[in-house]
Amino acid sequence: MSTKDAMIEFRDVHKYYGDYHALRGITATIRPGEFFSLLGPSGCGKTTLLRTIAGFEGISSGAVLVDGRDMSGVPAHKRPTNMVFQSYAIFPHLSVEENVGFGLRKDPRSSADKARAVGEALEMVGLKGYCKRASHALSGGQRQRVALARALILKPKVLLLDEPLSALDKKMREQMQMELIKLQRQVGITFILVTHDQEEALVMSDRIAVMFEGEIAQLADPETLYRRPNSRKVPNFIGTMNFLPAKILQESARAVEVDVAGFGRVNVDAQQVMACASGESATVGFRPETLTVLFDPSAKSERESMATIEEVIYFGDMTYYDVRIDGTGTPVRISMSNVFGRQVLDIGARVRVGWSLGALVLFR
Repeated sequence: MSTKDAMIEFRDVHKYYGDYHALRGITATIRPGEFFSLLGPSGCGKTTLLRTIAGFEGISSGAVLVDGRDMSGVPAHKRPTNMVFQSYAIFPHLSVEENVGFGLRKDPRSSADKARAVGEALEMVGLKGYCKRASHALSGGQRQRVALARALILKPKVLLLDEPLSALDKKMREQMQMELIKLQRQVGITFILVTHDQEEALVMSDRIAVMFEGEIAQLADPETLYRRPNSRKVPNFIGTMNFLPAKILQESARAVEVDVAGFGRVNVDAQQVMACASGESATVGFRPETLTVLFDPSAKSERESMATIEEVIYFGDMTYYDVRIDGTGTPVRISMSNVFGRQVLDIGARVRVGWSLGALVLFR
């Protein structure tokens, strides 16, 4: 993508707090109208990076551009961005309409035009008719919507979301995820979300930057991150991935032949081979849902191995089996849907495990 088409551009951004190197050479672009997520564990630098866009944090070197303009020296209140904070920062002594219209205090529009803008913003977030409601009487989900309306009423080019759903319960959080996706499509502006919740990032994002220790480990769409992570560190954070030791036998431009513990000699497609810079020994990774327990004796699979069940974890709709495949030293996990009539197997049972070559990712 051409940098002129970027809404946000980071150019070799570094940030120091004394001797602590918080951001380490961040270079990336975020597209106009994109729902983009910064994902990573606590302390990885994602909120610091978000705050450099907003202007709440300066940078030590490099450049941050918004809509093609270098933000060096531009104060937060003059940037085409707005932020929704984790705490929402709702003023408890003000009504809903006063909270939403707070940023319009110095706007030259008439009182009637401002009131109309507040009503439109509240309708946009599903709070039509809440203008006179006391803000302290709102639920957590309603306060979150008020914060969104207050940010959107100023019509920013970029909306920054700093873990805005973390205070909500699971059901409300999932509901608000869907509403945020719809809202972003409706307004058409760039949303940048900071989260440590891997499922939230996968569900909501067009692309995700996975961060560790002040660096972007991988930036890609959710499916690529999940199916073809570029190192073992990424799938260890996003979901669950099984790993088995592998020995590289020979390689060509199209595939790498490896001997995998429990699976034998296989050819891994070159597109599924990740060259890790960490010097890790070769391993093959695969997700739990890409293996299957072959319950029916007549069931066939592209490849299969024998295994012994070592643990059973029942989740209602799913059962997770930790199995030790013959010829391996550690168990791997398999996820199986609990379809009607399918039994839940016992610990110690011998099973056939089906798998396919396409599920394997080689880290070398």
